[in-house]
Amino acid sequence: MSWATKHKRGCRHKQSSQGSIIRTSTYLFTMAKAKPATTVQNRPMYSRISFLQQAATYLTKASEAGRDDDSVGEKKSVSAGAARRAVTDLRSVSLKTRIRLSPAVKQTMCKYCDTLLIEGRTCTTVVENESKDGKKPWADMLVRRCHTCGNSKRHPLNSARQKRKPLRAVVTAHTEEEIEENNS
Repeated sequence: MSWATKHKRGCRHKQSSQGSIIRTSTYLFTMAKAKPATTVQNRPMYSRISFLQQAATYLTKASEAGRDDDSVGEKKSVSAGAARRAVTDLRSVSLKTRIRLSPAVKQTMCKYCDTLLIEGRTCTTVVENESKDGKKPWADMLVRRCHTCGNSKRHPLNSARQKRKPLRAVVTAHTEEEIEENNS
């Protein structure tokens, strides 16, 4: 029996004792492995950003704790500089990979001197309302003043953030007839 009769149409055949060909199984090809569930792109970069934020927090707290001790004066300056370097690296990684940092993360960094802002240690936080007599509760602003450079950042409180431009609802233009009806 020839090879072609044994392997017709990609199927495996076997000859029975009576001489007829019996189909035993279908194609021998295995299917490709199933793809894993969708994963986060740039996972190593997200991990690096998370690590740098944790390292900056640890180093900032360590340098502030060392400030109380006079015997650890040298280590204080090293860990404070390392904390600022970690924040600088965090911002540069997010900019290079175009990863958007959450507003909560951005609010904890001074964009002028790259110091991690920890309330009571490296910054002072005050809630201001500059509306007339403070009557407008939606005008509350959280003001953080950095102890290192003296600059302040202002963030609105109690107000919903505006959606990004592509996600905003499109405002449709009214026809002239609808405008005239509304005016009359």
